[in-house]
Amino acid sequence: MLTLTGKEIEKIAGLLQKGMICFYQLNNKKIHHLPDDEDYFNYDLTPEEEDILDEIDDDPDNFAEFTKLEANQEHQVMEQFADRIVKEKGFQDELFNALSKPKAATGFKFLIEDSKYKEKWAEYKLEKYKDWVLEQIDSFNYADE
Repeated sequence: MLTLTGKEIEKIAGLLQKGMICFYQLNNKKIHHLPDDEDYFNYDLTPEEEDILDEIDDDPDNFAEFTKLEANQEHQVMEQFADRIVKEKGFQDELFNALSKPKAATGFKFLIEDSKYKEKWAEYKLEKYKDWVLEQIDSFNYADE
């Protein structure tokens, strides 16, 4: 059964937010991370990263994989933040307007960056990613039974 400490969950959540895929090595309780192909398609792996992938290929049952939220899930997190955390109706409307357009995440982040909600957004998003990591742990443990 996979169990992680709060510190490990937070580390994985932070790496996922940066566009990484994480692998937790069960036998030595080590977190490995690699760039997600979707975000870094021109990225060349380092020899160390290639070694990690070889290890995973050789013994996949010794690794739990953690992936970032899908785009629609991230969109939902942004909507929830605008709805539940932002108190000013005018700014809330600006955020929902940004979320209704193409490149919604970029527009949302642009507005948040220059607002008093920047820190609250970072905290909120981290909490949602930690919840996502916990969901993936539950799925891993369920599949392992």
